[in-house]
Amino acid sequence: MKKLLGLVAVLAFSVASYAQKGPKIEFKAKDNTIDYGMVTKESDNGIRSFEFKNTGDAPLIITNVQSTCGCTVPSKPTEPIMPGKTGKIDVKYNMNPGKISKTITVESNAVNYEGGKVALRIKGEVVVKQESGVLEKPKATPQS
Repeated sequence: MKKLLGLVAVLAFSVASYAQKGPKIEFKAKDNTIDYGMVTKESDNGIRSFEFKNTGDAPLIITNVQSTCGCTVPSKPTEPIMPGKTGKIDVKYNMNPGKISKTITVESNAVNYEGGKVALRIKGEVVVKQESGVLEKPKATPQS
């Protein structure tokens, strides 16, 4: 009988922990990652948006958004996001040539992430645009 009561108590406690009250943040990007792909500085402004929804039952407040370096500038919503509403965090990468692999940390009052902190990621590659001169002749290929 004691084992049964103990099991019921553990089960009740675990169910209660899943029914968390408060704001919850859910991002639309798969794995909280945006892939820039292969882009050139001339063809892309470097701005991407992480869209999210407050799936909880209280206002969601984004308190801080910061990047791992100065080449990535995030901007956060200034107003609370009400339950059922959506918001976005814009991220501007400076588009320096090379691989992109940056992390943006979002701090909020969301109860579905430990400490309300969520890691967002951007990845991709910025390549230098290959230009051929107007007066340059196309390279001939040897023919057999």
